[in-house]
Amino acid sequence: MQTDKQHFIIADDHPLFRGAMKQTIEKLFAAATISEVGSLEEVTETLDREEDVDLVFLDLTMPGMRGFSGLMYLRAQYVGVPVLVVSATEDPATIRSCIEFGASGFIPKSLGIDVIQEAVSTVMAGGIWTPPDIDLSVEDEASKMARRLASLTPQQVRVLMMLSQGLLNKQIAYELSVSEATVKAHVSAILQKLGVESRTQAVIAAAKIEAGQWQQMANALV
Repeated sequence: MQTDKQHFIIADDHPLFRGAMKQTIEKLFAAATISEVGSLEEVTETLDREEDVDLVFLDLTMPGMRGFSGLMYLRAQYVGVPVLVVSATEDPATIRSCIEFGASGFIPKSLGIDVIQEAVSTVMAGGIWTPPDIDLSVEDEASKMARRLASLTPQQVRVLMMLSQGLLNKQIAYELSVSEATVKAHVSAILQKLGVESRTQAVIAAAKIEAGQWQQMANALV
């Protein structure tokens, strides 16, 4: 058990799981402050309000996440705050993609308390933790596209998500309170970073950034 003061965010829309996760963390960090939230919006509100967050435990399927896009946004917007994904899925491609997008680790919810505590300790020490049977060295088109998407700035992530909603440049400009020329510049930068030639291909990427569709997205863009 560690007694240093830490601040964690448990982000999951299932209160019972949040409670169980809180008890697990408290066994490692007795004096920790633990914030419980149930949506991506609540995560960002907490991070904007609190300056001392040490780690976010993030569920991929809670409201607002939209697959990997929520993880993308958090890692781009809050660079100094590590994110540990805690998910019901055990799909190797999903786990690798989360690490490519900047997560500090991935814990399947099926794991026991001892393994979860090991994962948390590893991440808090600055390491990366994934299930031992996951090979992170696999190099495929999905991994390449993940790195490209991870290179987008927070504003470019917002623009890409709005493009996926079918918004026009002038509508995006209004939503972000910027000029239409600025939006066009962001779109051009997005196309260049993703290595695609059209808005349509960029939208395909945004629309497919979800668990179970990641490989199809990569295949559609190569």
